Amino acid sequence: MSEKKLWQKKGKLDPQIEAFTVGRDREFDLSLAEFDVLGSIAHIRMLSAVQLLSTQECAQLKQELVAIYHRIKSGAFDIDEGVEDIHSQIEYLLTEKLGEMGKKIHSGRSRNDQVLLDIRLFSRYQLEKIVYQTRDLFDLLQSLSERYKDVGMPGYTHMQAAMPSSFGLWFAAFAESLTDDLIQLAAAFRIVNKNPLGSAAGYGSSFPLNRQMTTDLLGFESMNYNAIYAQAGRGKSERVTLQALASLAETCARMATDIILFMSQNFNFVSFPDTLVTGSSIMPHKKNPDVFEVLRAKCNRLKSLPGQVMLIMANLTTGYHRDLQVIKEIFIPALREIQDCLQILHLSLSQIQVNENILADTRYRDIFSVEEINRLVEKGQPFREAYRNVARQIEEGAFERPAEVRYTHEGSIGNLSNERIREEMQQVMDEFDFDLINSKLADLLR
Repeated sequence: MSEKKLWQKKGKLDPQIEAFTVGRDREFDLSLAEFDVLGSIAHIRMLSAVQLLSTQECAQLKQELVAIYHRIKSGAFDIDEGVEDIHSQIEYLLTEKLGEMGKKIHSGRSRNDQVLLDIRLFSRYQLEKIVYQTRDLFDLLQSLSERYKDVGMPGYTHMQAAMPSSFGLWFAAFAESLTDDLIQLAAAFRIVNKNPLGSAAGYGSSFPLNRQMTTDLLGFESMNYNAIYAQAGRGKSERVTLQALASLAETCARMATDIILFMSQNFNFVSFPDTLVTGSSIMPHKKNPDVFEVLRAKCNRLKSLPGQVMLIMANLTTGYHRDLQVIKEIFIPALREIQDCLQILHLSLSQIQVNENILADTRYRDIFSVEEINRLVEKGQPFREAYRNVARQIEEGAFERPAEVRYTHEGSIGNLSNERIREEMQQVMDEFDFDLINSKLADLLR
């Protein structure tokens, strides 16, 4: 078979035009390869059910598709030179093996809904890994919060030491932030978890397709019912997913920034083993937080990606446009980069070393001023009068730290409410039907 393009008619495309329009598709399509096969297996089973393929043809096609799937999983698969994309490569391999029968696999679908499906399946797979990594980081933060709940540290406003805090409260803050990040991931997952297959080029098909069948076979929660909207969802689902990742990246970046600050000699709140820090080429005393600086940069870059996708999609009319292809170059690496960031943050935090005597330093004495004001208020003084009295003591150098600090309300240093936060996290985790999805996909390969 000399021609390996699904759309080729007569004539030959200018090589420069071809290289420019294909771009990096072949590179990124390798990430979609296994999902293209899974979608094709579901598609041929449906074609057989509506009698567009015979039972024997379906069985032979499935056998070859499963073989291709295992080649992909083993790392022995590639897209041949001259083949435009993953869809062309798989159809070419089937046709090479089964002759004209291999061409029947494309009945009732377009490359438009095929790539839509591949991206949805790929996104679901990657989101599952991200969700579990987020939950693992959450568990670690909760564990650290409980371990250091009685270790005090100063809290800051405007970068000025402000009020007493604790490492328990600090760790728990990021754990709860991850809970909200997971809520956004759950919302993105629901949008991703809809089947676009059968929308073809965006206007459906005159074949009697059974879209509910492929929806069930692939473990989708539902489908994009409207064929036009299914195509309009290209780019939208990626942007929504990237927005959820941006929120997660923001949590990680903020924690990295705190750690960078807390590691400095002026703070000396936390430290890490030498295996996690780097040195200077000329200053032998340096222990640099390079890992957290790189983590912060990567996370901040991730935060910019929803805007990039939104600009690519700006002013596009309804229907498919080749502009959408460029989104793959942003989207696919982003799903992997956030996983790298989560892994590195988990590795680092699992070895964090906390200074447990920070508040013994007299420089932090005045952060207890509010406690003294509150004590005077409880004795009957009006708040503003108590405020002026304590301010005068501070100015005169006569302020003394209260002997006891009592915080009892939910979410304070005396009542972290970690159990309630754990309950919220579990409620969000229960929204993901990963076991059902994985069971459905495993059935396809049997």
